[in-house]
Amino acid sequence: MPIPPAESPQIPGRPCSPPDIRCTGADTSCGSPGSQLWVVAGDIHGRIRRVSEIPELKQAAGVILTGDLTTFGGKAAARTVIEAFRAENPRIHALPGNMDRAEVNDLLEESGISLHCRTHELCPGAVLFGIGGSTISPWGSPTEFPEAFFSTWLERLASAAACSRHLLLAVHEPPLNTICDRLPNGSHVGSSAVRDFIDKHQPAACLCGHIHESAGIQRIGRCLAVNPGPFSSGRYATLTITPEGVDAALRRLR
Repeated sequence: MPIPPAESPQIPGRPCSPPDIRCTGADTSCGSPGSQLWVVAGDIHGRIRRVSEIPELKQAAGVILTGDLTTFGGKAAARTVIEAFRAENPRIHALPGNMDRAEVNDLLEESGISLHCRTHELCPGAVLFGIGGSTISPWGSPTEFPEAFFSTWLERLASAAACSRHLLLAVHEPPLNTICDRLPNGSHVGSSAVRDFIDKHQPAACLCGHIHESAGIQRIGRCLAVNPGPFSSGRYATLTITPEGVDAALRRLR
């Protein structure tokens, strides 16, 4: 996949420049602004058989999908995943992961649910924004970008969401040097740009994925970093938003 120029980072076909970074209005259909529960899932890799078994899903305010909807799949494969979740809950915000082809984000954009370089006001005072794909890996997966792109995107998004009380960051790749980015051999392989952004801006939460072996929750200052683990193995998380802050819990289907 060709890498776009640093001065205009983008997923091919979907530029992520200032006009594309926008904030949608609050979803007034998603329950009381006093408290909301969201289901967070990622690394689905097309395994949707158990989506309907998520006990919180039907009553949740909505669903946040943190990438790798497919394994090297395109629009058709991603659409199947989105439709499985939408059958249980119509309110979805989704990222492409590094294993999703670029056209997956086209589908998400066309469906009005893309989080990549987008901000969405979930409820008064809480804004969700996101970055899809991963940084450059040795494997050359379909959607990868240099760390510098992540830094540029994140700063632009922070500016767009600056007035919010609670900033909620969704990224496919976890922040560096946390329990969320650790391989079985102990190596940390997350994004330094995401970690630097968290250290500087202290969003209320960072919802991530990518490293299947590193399901976990960790505080980074005031920020709650959450890697639900792969939904392909039945793992997901719940995120609770209140006027006072956010909380999260790891879940697993049995």
